[in-house]
Amino acid sequence: MLIASAVATTVWLMQAAAGGPAAPVAVAPPSGPASAEATDHRGDMILKAADDLMWHIKLGDIADVDKSVFTSTPPKREPNPTAQGAGNPFIMYAYSFVPKKLDRGRKHPLVILVHDGIHSNMKTGGSSNYAHIVRELVAEGYIVVSPEYRGSTGYGAGYWRAIDYGGRENDDAWATHQWALENFGPLVDPKRVGLIGWSHGGMITLMTIFQHPEAFAVAYAGVPVSDLVARMGYKSDGYRKLFSAPYHIGKDANDDVAEYVRRSPISHVAKLKTPLLIHSTTNDEDVNVLEVQRLIAALKAEGKQFESKIYENAPGGHVFNRLDTKLARDSRAEIWTFLRKYLKP
Repeated sequence: MLIASAVATTVWLMQAAAGGPAAPVAVAPPSGPASAEATDHRGDMILKAADDLMWHIKLGDIADVDKSVFTSTPPKREPNPTAQGAGNPFIMYAYSFVPKKLDRGRKHPLVILVHDGIHSNMKTGGSSNYAHIVRELVAEGYIVVSPEYRGSTGYGAGYWRAIDYGGRENDDAWATHQWALENFGPLVDPKRVGLIGWSHGGMITLMTIFQHPEAFAVAYAGVPVSDLVARMGYKSDGYRKLFSAPYHIGKDANDDVAEYVRRSPISHVAKLKTPLLIHSTTNDEDVNVLEVQRLIAALKAEGKQFESKIYENAPGGHVFNRLDTKLARDSRAEIWTFLRKYLKP
């Protein structure tokens, strides 16, 4: 099913990009003005359709791979709030990986893996290494589901602009949890659900377990974005302008610091109830270690029980434990050991 859909989508997108005939497909073409941004979105859509094939090729020997469509909370910003359909739920995508050797007669643990990157996606290759990570999780015996939350690339300009940084993309992780329990029903133990993510995915992981503390048996946050006020202080002016754009937060931190505080995981540490492991490294070139250090200090100040480890100048920096190095594999082994204590695959 995934292969057939991806092939059809790839063919259509290639025809459309070449100016040829186009047949309807499930993924809508990009909307908005013809611009460099729209051209980039079309390219991203082609890459996404091709990578859907790669998921089957790289995981198909050990897992039943699928891509599903369901709904989350409505978009925060409607292009035309008075139009018919305005206020409808947001339509989103998610991958699922069910181990082929799964005993269908009993319930199993579920891991929800939230991809990194504010505007990125769940891809097989690159430094995020998700094909290898999912393969390791499937080998552990987990059903794995990964949401393509609003703002993800590969689904057109409208999907990209739907980002609500620190807001409703957290709802998409929760919607994935609800959908997975409903969709996999007899196969999933609702008391053995884990949530994991790196970078922006780590931020979504933290915000989601703070908002729904009883729903997850365990969580892992790798190099997580933790403090938006501090982040806007050390990032470039161009980075700050992206977040003040109308399709992001809409204001910069100087104009509405309270909103940036509200959207920061560090502001919600008192809500932690889920067993949590946090990793970072001192040479992270994306999420400065100071953010994670402040998060850890805030959790300790609240008397919370959790585990953390800050590596010293780990090779790879921001992606240090998603690579194919010995250190990365050892670090991931620590994560899988931690998950295993609570999920019991």
